[in-house]
Parts: sequence; structure tokens; C-alpha cells
Amino acid sequence: MALPATGPDRTAVVTGASSGIGEQFARILTEMGHQVVLVARSADRLAQIADRLGANAHPLPADLSDRAARADLPDRVGELGLTPDILINNAGLSTLGVVAKSVPEKELNLVEVDVAAVVDLCSRFLPGMVARRRGAILNVASVAGFGPLPGQAAYGGAKAFVLSYTHSLRGELKGTGVTATTLCPGPVDTGFGEAAGFDKEEAEAALPRVMWKPADQVAQAGIDGLARGRAVVVPGLVNRVSSALFRVAPPEWMLPLLTRSHPAMKDA
Repeated sequence: MALPATGPDRTAVVTGASSGIGEQFARILTEMGHQVVLVARSADRLAQIADRLGANAHPLPADLSDRAARADLPDRVGELGLTPDILINNAGLSTLGVVAKSVPEKELNLVEVDVAAVVDLCSRFLPGMVARRRGAILNVASVAGFGPLPGQAAYGGAKAFVLSYTHSLRGELKGTGVTATTLCPGPVDTGFGEAAGFDKEEAEAALPRVMWKPADQVAQAGIDGLARGRAVVVPGLVNRVSSALFRVAPPEWMLPLLTRSHPAMKDA
């Protein structure tokens, strides 16, 4: 199954487009000839990326933790004279630490961005795609979504939700001309971990270097998988093996290893 065709009035909407995998999604899609709407909080950063990518890139600053901002997105895309045929829900964040010492507001902010925004934007953009009988949705989860993640419980749970939700979408969308794919990367060198609260050395100590993939390779794997109509894309052989192990091993068997290896559990 190919991606929807390019066109001057058609677009891909990419959230979390101001850096990392999201920025690479935008680059790849514009190079393929797609119009791309770049969504993230940082207006300055989006403007810089749009300038670099050219006339097919349209910055649209929005805070996806804000429900009103999410609700406005379809109209704002429409005001650009564009019809969304591709939606890439890439925006995400993580907290770090045990739930017993967590800050409720930060945990709920994670849920708004990593879970509610995915549901909200799918609910708003899918009806038009189904009515037009063309469209593609790529929801970015994580290898962490396949099993428990002590030290990042909300993040792991959020990505498990995205994985399950997208599987369900595939069942609902069969025969509609619209497809849905989940991208489940392992560790990616994007600064995501530092934003969550642990440095790169700690992350590499817990996750072998062979698991790490560059953002451009992860984004390309996601686009390729979406174009082929794949259900789940896990970039990297070691990450695919890890995800398979999570699927067959009972969580209680994995918890001792995961608890020992996670940086956040050292001070728990």
C-alpha cells in the first residue's frame, strides 16, 4: 500500500517536528514532494526548519498538552488551504523516577501529550480521511510499549496504549483506504533522555550501544513501513529481538532485570 499521492492542496501533519525524529519525518516527506505541516511548541525552531526545508513546509506552532490547541489544529490546517492525508503523531515526552516520588502535574502532562493528543488528533483527522477513502496514520510508540518500565512507568504505559490503540485502528480501518502503523523505536540519540532527566552516559550504560539508532534511520523506517502498510515497525535487529522477548516473557520474569538496569531506580 503506497502513501497517499502528493498534491498542492494535500499535506502531511507531523507533530513533534521541531527536533529529532519529527524533524527527520518532515525532511523525508518534503523530499518526497509532500506538503508538510510542522507542529510543535517552539515557533522559532519550526520557522528555522521550514526555511531550510522550503516552500512545502508550513510551521504551525501548538502546545499539544492544551486541549483547546489540539481542537484548533484541523481548522488551522484548513486555513492554509491544505487537506491532511497523512498524520504522524510523533510528539512525546517522558518523566523519570518512581511513581511514589512523582509530581502529579508532570505525570498528567505526559499523558496529555503522549496519549490524549494521539487519540484527539486521530479522532479529528480520521473522519475526513475515511470520507475521502485515502489516508495514512503513523503513531510513534516505543520498544518500551511492549513491557513494563519501572522508573518510567507513565511513559511505558503511554507507549503500550499507543501500540494497542493503533492495532485497534487497523481493524476499524480495513477496507476504508486508510492505514495505520505503529513505529516502535529503541533508544534514539535525540536529546529525549536528557529532557526526561537522565544523561546519555546513564542511558548507554542501561541500553547497549548496538540498540541505538540515528533519528534519520528511525524516521525512514517509519515512513517505509507506513508506505508498505505494516502494522508495527521496530527499527534495528537487536530492538526487534528485545520486543519479541517482551511479548513472550511474563512481565514478572523481566522486572528484576529492568529494575536493576534502569538509571531512575538507583536512587529509588
